[in-house]
Amino acid sequence: MADKKKKENKHISIVTKDSISFFEKYINNPSPTGFEWEGQRLWLDYLKPYVDETFTDNYGTAVGVINPQADYKVVIEAHADEISWFINYITKDGLIYVIRNGGSDHQIAPSKKVNIHTDKGIVKAVFGWPAIHTRSGEKEEAPTLKNIFLDCGCISKEEVEALGIHVGCVVTYEDEFSILNNRYYVGRAMDNRAGGFMIAEVARLLKENNKKLPFGLYIVNSVQEEIGLRGAEMIAQRIKPNVAIVTDVTHDTQTPMINKITQGDLSSGGGPVLSYAPAVQINLNKLLVQVAEKNEIPFQRQASSRSTGTDTDAFAYSNGGVPSALISLPLRYMHTTVEMVHKEDVDNVIRLIYETLLNIEAGQDFRTFSN
Repeated sequence: MADKKKKENKHISIVTKDSISFFEKYINNPSPTGFEWEGQRLWLDYLKPYVDETFTDNYGTAVGVINPQADYKVVIEAHADEISWFINYITKDGLIYVIRNGGSDHQIAPSKKVNIHTDKGIVKAVFGWPAIHTRSGEKEEAPTLKNIFLDCGCISKEEVEALGIHVGCVVTYEDEFSILNNRYYVGRAMDNRAGGFMIAEVARLLKENNKKLPFGLYIVNSVQEEIGLRGAEMIAQRIKPNVAIVTDVTHDTQTPMINKITQGDLSSGGGPVLSYAPAVQINLNKLLVQVAEKNEIPFQRQASSRSTGTDTDAFAYSNGGVPSALISLPLRYMHTTVEMVHKEDVDNVIRLIYETLLNIEAGQDFRTFSN
């Protein structure tokens, strides 16, 4: 235990106070799938001093570019959207039923406070649930999509609609950013706005350290990953990159009720996770390993039997095949409002992407890359 504490105390963070201030603001801002615009504006405003130009596509994917004139193009990518709910049905008594927008977990919904996004502004509501006293002696009914509901304090459908609420309004949780025990960043939407934060920090470090890249670097914050990698599909066709390095989250499997046999043995604080999967180009992955070992960046390994389930798949299978790799951030309690990532892992993902970019040559052909 003493050695572990000594090792942790030696770690010097590469993020700044201003960086963390942005991270907090970025996490707290809602960016549900299909409604990412405001979060993308925040992200681009932070990124602009560190890049040569920026642009967005028709659905809101945001991109910052360094060396836009270069023919050889490298992408570093994360996704901006968070899970949420769509209003689907309003009862005559003013209660509201929802459907998923992305992989929202119905089991954590009861008693949560939420924001309903309307053209008139935010309307506050709660996910109601019968009191334990009223369930006594009866078979416990678990939360399902059929029985969870919102209560915004109205007593009729007409009163609900007068607030600007209608079918199709999006609903997000109101939980906000915090730091736990000076070790973990905690909040909703760490999946994957932590990724957006990390790739922006890479751009900051390149600028502040006056590093000149021999290729065009596209810092991409994609939309609509949570409903099928759609934003990455669209932007990959537009940029037509030569290489793509994607960052997303993966499961910290050290907490209870997770099977390491099926989910792997991964831990927060253990470093970035490198994936082995059909979509991950083997030689690009070898470069990540070499860079990590050379720079003494701790890392872990994960295997995916078919797809990674991340934007890596979208980039890899675009444009006739793009050498792509995935760097994942270990995360606890995915798709809840208390997602947790280790501060050292965040630093080390940033370091790994940064150092890897300094080891890629313009025109590099990963079909012939060797150790």
